[in-house]
Amino acid sequence: MDTLVAPATDAAPAGALRRLYFVRFAFAAVWAALLFTTAGTLGTLGAVLLVVYPLFDVACAVVDLRSARARSGPVRGLYANIVLSSLAAVGLAFAAASGVPAVLRVWGVWAVVAGAVQLVVGAARRRLGGQWAMIVSGGISVLAGASFFAQAGTAGSSLGNLAGYALLGGVFFLVSALRLKRTT
Repeated sequence: MDTLVAPATDAAPAGALRRLYFVRFAFAAVWAALLFTTAGTLGTLGAVLLVVYPLFDVACAVVDLRSARARSGPVRGLYANIVLSSLAAVGLAFAAASGVPAVLRVWGVWAVVAGAVQLVVGAARRRLGGQWAMIVSGGISVLAGASFFAQAGTAGSSLGNLAGYALLGGVFFLVSALRLKRTT
Protein backbone atom coordinates (compact mmCIF):
# COMPACT_ATOMS: atom_id res chain seq x y z
CA MET A 1 0.00 0.00 0.00
CA ASP A 2 1.38 3.39 -1.00
CA THR A 3 1.08 6.06 1.69
CA LEU A 4 1.85 9.75 1.77
CA VAL A 5 3.85 9.58 4.98
CA ALA A 6 5.18 6.91 7.29
CA PRO A 7 4.21 7.11 10.96
CA ALA A 8 6.52 9.02 13.26
CA THR A 9 9.01 6.85 15.09
CA ASP A 10 10.50 9.37 17.51
CA ALA A 11 10.03 12.85 18.90
CA ALA A 12 12.99 14.44 17.05
CA PRO A 13 11.17 14.85 13.72
CA ALA A 14 8.11 16.22 15.54
CA GLY A 15 10.40 18.69 17.33
CA ALA A 16 11.85 19.83 14.00
CA LEU A 17 8.35 20.21 12.62
CA ARG A 18 7.32 22.20 15.69
CA ARG A 19 10.24 24.62 15.24
CA LEU A 20 9.41 25.00 11.56
CA TYR A 21 5.79 25.78 12.40
CA PHE A 22 6.88 28.50 14.86
CA VAL A 23 9.09 30.04 12.17
CA ARG A 24 6.23 29.90 9.68
CA PHE A 25 3.95 31.68 12.15
CA ALA A 26 6.50 34.46 12.76
CA PHE A 27 7.14 34.92 9.04
CA ALA A 28 3.41 35.04 8.26
CA ALA A 29 2.80 37.67 10.93
CA VAL A 30 5.60 39.94 9.71
CA TRP A 31 4.76 39.37 6.05
CA ALA A 32 1.07 40.12 6.63
CA ALA A 33 1.88 43.34 8.46
CA LEU A 34 4.17 44.48 5.65
CA LEU A 35 1.68 43.58 2.92
CA PHE A 36 -1.16 45.24 4.80
CA THR A 37 0.77 48.52 4.89
CA THR A 38 1.30 48.37 1.12
CA ALA A 39 -2.03 46.79 0.11
CA GLY A 40 -3.48 50.03 -1.24
CA THR A 41 -1.19 49.98 -4.26
CA LEU A 42 0.80 47.35 -6.05
CA GLY A 43 4.25 48.90 -5.99
CA THR A 44 7.69 47.37 -6.02
CA LEU A 45 7.64 46.41 -2.32
CA GLY A 46 4.23 44.78 -2.69
CA ALA A 47 5.37 42.83 -5.75
CA VAL A 48 8.49 41.64 -3.94
CA LEU A 49 6.44 40.57 -0.93
CA LEU A 50 4.06 38.64 -3.18
CA VAL A 51 6.92 36.68 -4.74
CA VAL A 52 8.77 36.15 -1.45
CA TYR A 53 5.80 34.42 0.22
CA PRO A 54 5.69 31.36 -2.06
CA LEU A 55 9.51 31.24 -2.15
CA PHE A 56 9.49 31.05 1.65
CA ASP A 57 6.92 28.28 1.34
CA VAL A 58 9.33 26.40 -0.94
CA ALA A 59 12.13 26.75 1.61
CA CYS A 60 9.87 25.52 4.41
CA ALA A 61 8.74 22.55 2.34
CA VAL A 62 12.39 21.60 1.75
CA VAL A 63 13.11 21.76 5.49
CA ASP A 64 9.93 19.80 6.18
CA LEU A 65 10.93 17.20 3.60
CA ARG A 66 14.27 16.67 5.34
CA SER A 67 12.44 16.10 8.61
CA ALA A 68 10.07 13.65 6.92
CA ARG A 69 13.05 11.73 5.55
CA ALA A 70 14.38 11.44 9.12
CA ARG A 71 11.27 9.37 9.81
CA SER A 72 12.03 7.22 6.74
CA GLY A 73 8.84 8.42 5.15
CA PRO A 74 9.19 11.14 2.50
CA VAL A 75 5.96 13.00 1.96
CA ARG A 76 5.05 13.14 -1.72
CA GLY A 77 2.73 16.04 -0.99
CA LEU A 78 5.73 18.13 0.00
CA TYR A 79 7.27 17.58 -3.43
CA ALA A 80 4.01 18.78 -4.96
CA ASN A 81 4.06 21.81 -2.66
CA ILE A 82 7.61 22.69 -3.75
CA VAL A 83 6.59 22.59 -7.41
CA LEU A 84 3.33 24.47 -6.85
CA SER A 85 4.90 27.23 -4.76
CA SER A 86 7.77 27.64 -7.23
CA LEU A 87 5.27 28.03 -10.06
CA ALA A 88 3.25 30.46 -7.93
CA ALA A 89 6.32 32.64 -7.35
CA VAL A 90 6.96 32.85 -11.09
CA GLY A 91 3.28 33.43 -11.81
CA LEU A 92 3.04 36.16 -9.20
CA ALA A 93 6.11 37.92 -10.59
CA PHE A 94 4.38 38.15 -13.98
CA ALA A 95 0.95 38.88 -12.50
CA ALA A 96 2.30 41.78 -10.42
CA ALA A 97 3.16 43.55 -13.67
CA SER A 98 -0.46 43.21 -14.80
CA GLY A 99 -2.16 44.49 -11.66
CA VAL A 100 -4.12 43.44 -8.61
CA PRO A 101 -6.77 41.33 -10.40
CA ALA A 102 -4.08 39.18 -12.05
CA VAL A 103 -2.33 38.75 -8.70
CA LEU A 104 -5.58 37.67 -7.04
CA ARG A 105 -6.23 35.12 -9.78
CA VAL A 106 -2.76 33.56 -9.51
CA TRP A 107 -2.84 33.64 -5.70
CA GLY A 108 -6.33 32.17 -5.72
CA VAL A 109 -5.37 29.22 -7.90
CA TRP A 110 -2.26 28.63 -5.78
CA ALA A 111 -4.28 28.79 -2.55
CA VAL A 112 -6.82 26.26 -3.83
CA VAL A 113 -4.27 23.69 -4.99
CA ALA A 114 -1.79 24.21 -2.13
CA GLY A 115 -4.65 24.09 0.37
CA ALA A 116 -5.76 20.72 -0.99
CA VAL A 117 -2.19 19.43 -0.69
CA GLN A 118 -1.92 20.77 2.88
CA LEU A 119 -5.17 19.07 3.80
CA VAL A 120 -3.93 15.71 2.47
CA VAL A 121 -0.51 16.01 4.15
CA GLY A 122 -2.11 17.04 7.45
CA ALA A 123 -4.46 14.07 7.32
CA ALA A 124 -1.56 11.72 6.60
CA ARG A 125 0.37 13.15 9.56
CA ARG A 126 -2.45 13.04 12.08
CA ARG A 127 -0.52 10.56 14.24
CA LEU A 128 1.99 13.31 15.02
CA GLY A 129 -0.77 15.27 16.72
CA GLY A 130 -1.62 18.90 16.16
CA GLN A 131 -2.51 18.26 12.55
CA TRP A 132 -6.20 19.07 12.82
CA ALA A 133 -5.19 22.74 12.48
CA MET A 134 -3.31 21.93 9.27
CA ILE A 135 -6.32 20.05 7.94
CA VAL A 136 -8.67 22.94 8.74
CA SER A 137 -6.15 25.44 7.35
CA GLY A 138 -5.95 23.47 4.09
CA GLY A 139 -9.73 23.47 3.79
CA ILE A 140 -9.94 27.20 4.49
CA SER A 141 -7.18 27.82 1.95
CA VAL A 142 -9.23 26.09 -0.74
CA LEU A 143 -12.25 28.27 0.05
CA ALA A 144 -10.18 31.45 0.36
CA GLY A 145 -8.45 30.75 -2.93
CA ALA A 146 -11.78 30.48 -4.70
CA SER A 147 -12.81 33.74 -3.03
CA PHE A 148 -9.64 35.52 -4.18
CA PHE A 149 -10.21 34.31 -7.74
CA ALA A 150 -13.79 35.59 -7.65
CA GLN A 151 -12.72 38.88 -6.04
CA ALA A 152 -10.35 39.51 -8.95
CA GLY A 153 -13.35 40.20 -11.17
CA THR A 154 -14.85 42.86 -8.91
CA ALA A 155 -14.26 46.58 -8.81
CA GLY A 156 -12.04 47.71 -5.97
CA SER A 157 -10.23 44.41 -5.53
CA SER A 158 -7.42 44.69 -3.02
CA LEU A 159 -4.41 42.82 -1.70
CA GLY A 160 -5.50 43.44 1.90
CA ASN A 161 -7.33 40.12 2.08
CA LEU A 162 -4.09 38.30 1.23
CA ALA A 163 -2.54 39.74 4.39
CA GLY A 164 -5.42 38.40 6.48
CA TYR A 165 -5.19 35.04 4.75
CA ALA A 166 -1.46 34.77 5.51
CA LEU A 167 -1.94 35.81 9.13
CA LEU A 168 -4.71 33.27 9.65
CA GLY A 169 -2.53 30.58 8.08
CA GLY A 170 0.26 31.59 10.45
CA VAL A 171 -2.07 31.23 13.42
CA PHE A 172 -2.90 27.69 12.30
CA PHE A 173 0.83 26.92 12.16
CA LEU A 174 1.16 28.30 15.70
CA VAL A 175 -1.70 26.13 16.93
CA SER A 176 -0.15 23.06 15.32
CA ALA A 177 3.24 23.88 16.83
CA LEU A 178 1.72 24.15 20.28
CA ARG A 179 -0.22 20.91 19.85
CA LEU A 180 2.86 19.05 18.59
CA LYS A 181 4.67 20.08 21.74
CA ARG A 182 1.94 18.59 23.90
CA THR A 183 1.94 15.30 22.03
CA THR A 184 5.71 14.62 21.90
